[in-house]
Parts: sequence; C-alpha cells; structure tokens
Amino acid sequence: MNWANESSPKEFILLGFSDRPWLQMPLLVVLLISYTFTIFGNVSIMTVCILDPKLQTPMYFFLTNLSVLDLCYTTSTVPHMLASICHNKKTISYGGCVAQLIIFLALGATECLLLTVMSFDRFVAICRPLHYVVIMNPGFCRKMAAFSWLTGVSNSVLQSSLTLNMPRCGHREVDHFFCEVPALLKLSCADTKPIEAELFFFSVLILLIPVTLILISYGFIAQAVLRIRSAEGRRKAFGTCGSHMVVVSLFFGTAIYIYLQPPSSTSKDWGKMVSLFYGIITPMLNPLIYSLRNKDMKQSCKRMVSRIIFCKK
Repeated sequence: MNWANESSPKEFILLGFSDRPWLQMPLLVVLLISYTFTIFGNVSIMTVCILDPKLQTPMYFFLTNLSVLDLCYTTSTVPHMLASICHNKKTISYGGCVAQLIIFLALGATECLLLTVMSFDRFVAICRPLHYVVIMNPGFCRKMAAFSWLTGVSNSVLQSSLTLNMPRCGHREVDHFFCEVPALLKLSCADTKPIEAELFFFSVLILLIPVTLILISYGFIAQAVLRIRSAEGRRKAFGTCGSHMVVVSLFFGTAIYIYLQPPSSTSKDWGKMVSLFYGIITPMLNPLIYSLRNKDMKQSCKRMVSRIIFCKK
C-alpha cells in the first residue's frame, strides 16, 4: 500500500461536537466572547507596555512577549472554528491542518518556556535585588526571549513531523475542534506506542522540566519573602508573583493533562474541553489576571485613558 498517498488526504473533517448539535450555539457564543476579550486584553497590554516608559522593565518585556504569543495562539484556531460553526462546514484542508498543528505546538511550547523565564525574572528580583539590573540586562532578556521562541518552533517541527508521518489508511475524521497531536494520532492505523513514547519525551522536556524549574524558583522566593519582616513588604513581594503563579497553574495544569498521558486513555469529550480551556480560555484570562492583580499595570492603563480623554477634549 502507498502510505504517502493514504496519509495525505486533501482535507480532514473536524467533528467537534457533531454528535451534540445543541452545543454548537453555546460554543459559538463562548468563542466570540473569549476571542474578543483575548484580542482587546492582549493588544491593550502590548500597547501599555510599549508606550509607557515606566513599564520598560524585563518583567513587562516578557509580558509583552506573552501577550503577542497568546494573541497568535488563539488566532491559529478560533477564526477557523467560528467559520466552521457559522457555515456548518466541518472540513479543513490538509495544508491548513498542518499549519494549525505546527503553529499551535510552537506557541504552546514557547509559552511554557516564556513562563519559566518570567519565574526566573521574579526570582532574581526578590532573591537577588542588588544584582537584578546586572543580571536581567536588556541583552540577556532578548536572548532568553529568543531562546524561548526558537526552542518552541524546533519542538513543534519535531513533534509535527512525527505525528504527520504516521500512516492513516485514509482515515480523515478528526474527533476534535482543531488539529492537535492526540486527536491526529488516533487516526493512525499502525501501532502508535513508539511515537507516543517519543512525543512523551519531548513533552517532559517542554512541560515537566519548566514547571519543575518554576516550582524551584518559587520555593526560593517563598523563603526570601518569609524573611521579610514587614507585612507590607511580604504582601508586595507575593503580589508581584501571584499573577504569574495563577497563569502557570492554569496553563501547565491543563497542558500536562493532555500531553502527558496516552491519547487512548484521554476521555474524548473531556479532552476536547480541556484543550479549549488552555487554547482559548487561558489566553483570554491572562490579560485580566495580570492587569487586575498588578498595581503598576492598572496605574499605567489609567494614565493612558486619561491622556486619550484629555487629547479628545
């Protein structure tokens, strides 16, 4: 049999909630609301961080990167999902599916590394405050950000090639809303255990090692904060880290659930819901978490709004 021809259909069928048509309209509403908030929230954070001189610090440089990433992350899947629901068209071209898979994996891995870099920034700020300016200099920050993006892209190319090279014997019904590794592996008509083992190895590198480093960083941070005598100082220190920890918990918790267990053991509907959460809901929540829990961000937003109103007058 010619596996190359069988493995590369012209298009895939994304089943989504086809077996539950009554969920289509609620899903459409959720997608529209979340995508609107994601665009508005992340663009606002990017604008404020770039334009406000008081936010020209490593912390907000990485936050700008995270906002760009979240904006692209949701854009890689949500517009197609919205079009599919509105036009009742469940297909996606093979090229579109490949692009979606590569972009989604690249941005997901980059976010894992970027969140790790942000935890290191908080560690240096609280545990090595006198050396912060020297360690977190602009050149080092740019290198760390570039490393996160390049590693994310490299991981995506490897995982995507492994996934897409599996023989599918003409199977093209993807039981998901978008092209994701676990859903595509279920199309294979060959033994997927060797590939799953390789993908698990990459997932450990991208998920477990970063989350371990983040936990170690916050262990040192907690020790340093507890040594601060003033309650105000402790509250301020925990406040700068609280937003980041919430984002880490939301993103890593759901991603680990999907990628660190065999696709066959994942509940079909529950896997879809978890993927929607870390792929769509979390990027929407990130701007809210960082802006509502961040005093500097709130003050900067107020200054920008005041300038806009003043200019209009």
